Amino acid sequence: MGGELVESGQGAKRCARCGDVKLRAAFALKRSNLDGLQHRCRDCAAESDRRRQEAMGRTFPTSGAVQEDHKYCHGCGEVKPHSEWHRKESSPDGLASRCKACRAVDNRVGHLKRRYGLTPADLDALVAEQQGVCCICLAAPAAHVDHCHKTGKVRGVLCFNCNSAIGKLGDDPDVGRRAVAYLEGIVWKPTLVTPGVYQLPS
Repeated sequence: MGGELVESGQGAKRCARCGDVKLRAAFALKRSNLDGLQHRCRDCAAESDRRRQEAMGRTFPTSGAVQEDHKYCHGCGEVKPHSEWHRKESSPDGLASRCKACRAVDNRVGHLKRRYGLTPADLDALVAEQQGVCCICLAAPAAHVDHCHKTGKVRGVLCFNCNSAIGKLGDDPDVGRRAVAYLEGIVWKPTLVTPGVYQLPS
């Protein structure tokens, strides 16, 4: 087949590992290479990755256990259809090494650490301290980490509505206090001092 490909002038390449000449589609992309393709074909690259993972102690389904259009996830250890994976052109099979669900968990863990300096265990402890409910309304589930935008310090875990509300109040305690007073029937009517400047009654 290799000779036929070369003679026909079709886009082909020889795999650096198995030595077979295959169509370009049989190679994953690698833009840093002159031809834009990996040196090894997808099959050889997949076999090499499998051996490396097994050397690290990771187990795989037995041969033939993974049906066509399915893939084994290194994260959760489950076999899932290709629709449950993100595309990754540089990988041997054109798919990411972990399924969408596992990547979502990884992304959440990374986001918690980068933005709030928390681990999932830290977040679980915070939510447990609040008995699992928002520490403002005391009714809805605690789901959104709230922090001070000036200091970065985590204040608690709120529900979506309460987290959104304090954000719309500009995280300003004075505005929050006036909002509470307003809800209690105390209406603070500002006096216009100069254009754009208002004075509240003492």
